[in-house]
Amino acid sequence: MTTPPPGTAPHPLGAPAADDPREVGGYRVVARLGAGGMGRVYLAYTPGGRPVALKVVRPELAGDPEFRRRFAQEVASAQRIHGLYTAQVVDSGADDPTPWLATAYVPGPSLQQAVHTYGPLPVRTVLLLVAGIAEALQEIHRAGVVHRDLKPANVLIAADGPRVIDFGIARAADAGALTGTGLRVGTPAFMAPEQALGRPAGPATDVFALGALAAWVATGVPPFGAGPESTALYRVVHEEADLDAVPAELRPLLWHCLAKDPAHRPSTAQVIEAVRSHPAVGGRLRFTEDWLPHQVTTELRRHADAGLPVPPDRAPAGTARATALDAAPTATAPRVPAAAGAPPGPPAAQDPRPSGRRRAPAAGRGRGRTAAVAAVALLLGAAGAVALLDSSFEGGADGEAADPAEAVAGAPATTPAPAPAAPTPSAAAPGYTAVHTGTELTSPDQSYEFDVKAGRVVPQETASWYVGRSAAEFYVPESSDAYVMQPGRQGLADCLKGLDSQPVTALPFTTLRAGRAFCVRAQDGRDVGIVTVLTAGPGEGPVKVSVDYYRRGG
Repeated sequence: MTTPPPGTAPHPLGAPAADDPREVGGYRVVARLGAGGMGRVYLAYTPGGRPVALKVVRPELAGDPEFRRRFAQEVASAQRIHGLYTAQVVDSGADDPTPWLATAYVPGPSLQQAVHTYGPLPVRTVLLLVAGIAEALQEIHRAGVVHRDLKPANVLIAADGPRVIDFGIARAADAGALTGTGLRVGTPAFMAPEQALGRPAGPATDVFALGALAAWVATGVPPFGAGPESTALYRVVHEEADLDAVPAELRPLLWHCLAKDPAHRPSTAQVIEAVRSHPAVGGRLRFTEDWLPHQVTTELRRHADAGLPVPPDRAPAGTARATALDAAPTATAPRVPAAAGAPPGPPAAQDPRPSGRRRAPAAGRGRGRTAAVAAVALLLGAAGAVALLDSSFEGGADGEAADPAEAVAGAPATTPAPAPAAPTPSAAAPGYTAVHTGTELTSPDQSYEFDVKAGRVVPQETASWYVGRSAAEFYVPESSDAYVMQPGRQGLADCLKGLDSQPVTALPFTTLRAGRAFCVRAQDGRDVGIVTVLTAGPGEGPVKVSVDYYRRGG
């Protein structure tokens, strides 16, 4: 292992795993960023040395002709979009044996990650985000594309404003090979009524999602409540959004965006004008240094200071094609002319999220995430594709999770085994303490995850460190590493050795049958969980596991 020079931060990105490609479309893969329901994402470089997010489609989807046709169409449309608040598509291989897509790399967290880590964002920040995202949607719609899956995981944060990703790609997912596996398109907590009902989506569909996203960013809870995805979809169609927790200054605009009738929603231009005229902005739409809370700004600087893995000295044989990023200077967010003397925003610093109860997310979309950094959300849903009328995520919430039975009336209750009264040191791995072991947990469906630290089952998106499950696999946070343990070698020492030597990017049920185990380690290395599968299989039924949780340093 190479020791970094004094004064440099260790780089957070994970090296490619043994089953990752070393080259795709002529691009040299240098790090693994994550995995989702439709593919994996890697950090790669253009021939001129610019970093890109290289997004590779899953093999089973690559073999479906209808998926390939739609993917090629949507990529062609996406390449026409050049908005400064979007992550530009710079290259693609839609006709390659395994289709792929390269987009501009954004070295910052998603809105989902930022809110989970630092809590709801202040009013001025939310307004500026809404204006920037609305401008991105303008460019997307101008190209004849409807995003269809706008959500916090698909908006990345940069110092000069938001970046919308994965625009239009959701339409490609609505094909037989994907929906046949139980991974369908959509995110119920952010779906418009017409989308939930299977009707055609248009620009107003994305405006509705923008309103739902803004409500979640401002509160940390989804505007249509929690529970199974079918419940969320019913509320989206038949009930009004719950904006009681939304700051009063934001409610009029969000009510307008969340109108049930698409014709009653504002256009993106009207949304931008409403933000410009808002007293908290004072006619000044500028992403100045204080537009984000101090903690988020510090995180962005940390990512920048960490740098990126060194790109290859030369392009691999077969040569990657030169992209627009090689010739163009780095784009900065536009500055809208405005009157001088705008009032300053609220204080930038914000307390970390509280530890009290929060509402569960509204659906069980598999966030098929394995090892990665919080730098880039995934191609086809940073958290994987989700069910249109059946299974999906949405909107994580703030604070510690309530018991599922308490969080949602009628939600299935699960009772984990109690944790030990006092942690016990692990002799097999000095320095680690067993916080709880043998904790049996059952996830009733995809809308619930295993909170490894707490040793309990919680609604999706409510735990900061978790193991989740889709219809076909387990998944872990983007910032964690995973390792499938060998039969008979399932102790902590074996786990730590495997994580360092054989990390994996997928945890499929086909490999992890009853009796098999895998382990997961947090990015800082202090938290380690060993998950033994008790009952699991492809599909959407219950999954039962036993969890051991260890912590280094007590």
